[in-house]
Amino acid sequence: MVFLVDVDDTLLDNDRLQKDLQRHLESEYGKASRDRYWVIQEDLMKKLGYRDYLGALQQYRVEHPHDVHLLAMSSFLLDYPFADCLYPKALDVLARLRTWGQTVILSDGDVVFQPRKVERSGISSAVDGEVLIYIHKEEALDDVRRRYPAGHYVLIDDKLRILDAVKKAWGDQVTTVCPCQGNFANDPQIVAAFPAADLTIEHIGDLLEHGFVDFESQCAVSSGLDSKHSEVEQ
Repeated sequence: MVFLVDVDDTLLDNDRLQKDLQRHLESEYGKASRDRYWVIQEDLMKKLGYRDYLGALQQYRVEHPHDVHLLAMSSFLLDYPFADCLYPKALDVLARLRTWGQTVILSDGDVVFQPRKVERSGISSAVDGEVLIYIHKEEALDDVRRRYPAGHYVLIDDKLRILDAVKKAWGDQVTTVCPCQGNFANDPQIVAAFPAADLTIEHIGDLLEHGFVDFESQCAVSSGLDSKHSEVEQ
């Protein structure tokens, strides 16, 4: 069994990071700069499917080529204390999963900021560097299986869209787990648009309350679960 674990809003509170960034932008550059940067970032999010913080900064710089003060913004992003944004017991969960099977970080994002986030938060070292970062991870499943072949996978991700896509691709060879953290997991429209995960938990740390037997049983029945029975009882 291989455990595939997402980063943003699964192990790390990305909403908190965004709020800190917005406060910093307003404090250092003013509301107008904050708002313009965020419009650029949202536009890139729609185009790319992930948040490109540094890409948005580069595009903002193109619009303001003489604003040399803005260059310090890259330092704020790259030196941000990502470990402070880890959800409670997130690294403990990774340690527990590793006693049950190979544990791999499966994320998507840009080629600079996302690896930096995974490294500086302590997530990478917690899984001995077993980290995969794709542009769109749901489109890279063949590569994931090639690198980490297994009889069964457990995918832990806050995005129902991702969980559903992988479930459709791998069927009963994957057990999907959704921690209800962050905007995506709690958006009523998203929740209504996709089927529930095989297992639903409130917080990533709740996995410490469950044993390996929970995933063994899911291996046998995950393809036939009714959404009403897919939530983990607390």
